[in-house]
Amino acid sequence: MEFKLEKEDALSKARAGVMTTDHGEIKTPIFMPVGTTGTVKGVHQRELAEDIKAQIILGNTYHLYLRPGIDIIEQTGGLHKFINWNGPILTDSGGYQVYSLSERRKIKEEGATFSSHIDGSKHLFTPENVMDIQRTIGADIIMAFDECTPYPCDYKYAKNSMHMTHRWLKRCCEHFDNTDPKYGYSQSFFPIVQGSTYKDLRKQSAEKIASFEREGNAIGGLSVGEPDDEMYEMCEIVTGILPKDKPRYLMGVGTPINLLENIALGIDMFDCVMPTRNARNGMLFTKNGTINIKNKKWEADFSPIDPEGTSYVDNFYSKAYLRHLIISKEILGAQIATLHNLSFYLWLVEEARAQIVAGTFYDWKKQMVKQLSQKL
Repeated sequence: MEFKLEKEDALSKARAGVMTTDHGEIKTPIFMPVGTTGTVKGVHQRELAEDIKAQIILGNTYHLYLRPGIDIIEQTGGLHKFINWNGPILTDSGGYQVYSLSERRKIKEEGATFSSHIDGSKHLFTPENVMDIQRTIGADIIMAFDECTPYPCDYKYAKNSMHMTHRWLKRCCEHFDNTDPKYGYSQSFFPIVQGSTYKDLRKQSAEKIASFEREGNAIGGLSVGEPDDEMYEMCEIVTGILPKDKPRYLMGVGTPINLLENIALGIDMFDCVMPTRNARNGMLFTKNGTINIKNKKWEADFSPIDPEGTSYVDNFYSKAYLRHLIISKEILGAQIATLHNLSFYLWLVEEARAQIVAGTFYDWKKQMVKQLSQKL
């Protein structure tokens, strides 16, 4: 993978760049729709490519490992072929899912043992076998196996966890470097900064991660319940340390405002289930604020869902019709809302990039944050 930094904003740390993988280019900053189990819920791959214009999507190692299973994915020639997606894919390592299974897992130096949420069967993830699993899934970018600490988290636990994550990272790197891709194209490996919300730990972790000199770097353990201001503070510390000539990926973030504020801090890549999950619950994101389509005020509103929207659904269906579908729990309602939200997220990062290139990002971002804060 190659990364070329094209433009930096004069009044913030915002950057525009291009990542080049064997499955295509990714213009940054970028948002990656989450396809946890090999599907972005309710969205066809054709819609992802042609309507939403997703440049890269995300899959989850934990879920794909359990179902359909690594053997099935390998038999079809990797995840790209299994799901019929020709663009880049990133897989996370399953560390966050193991973290979320607090009642079903045990973490020790060897790795993490956990019980499947599907059938209760016992499994072990280690830095080595997680690299093997991601090699077999075949994503263009694969992530280190780490421990995601909860929030709040006491200092001693955060410190011990961070050091274990660093030891796991060394094992990940050694195993990754001693294995080869399976499907004839290259794979890149990103380590993950941890350290909870402690400044000194984040600084230590960022310095350690940078010393591995991999093709990109990620920031984990945020957006787990901490206030936004603490998230921004941690990101500012870390982006001041991570190398400028490599992409920076903030995992699991977040709201449209979170994206803009973190772009201003020098983040290049994002993923989050928020646009799809909120869509299924009737929450729409627009340039002028959020819409709860379940509210009665939209019951007889026959205007387009979003006249300024970028998806074909935005002017094709009315607010009243979408409200009816969501209230009735019709599958089509979730599909329409998901297409709208993902299109908006992709528009937001694309426009942020255009503003960075034009040298107008700082003022544009301030105005957009005001608009996005409104509830319509």
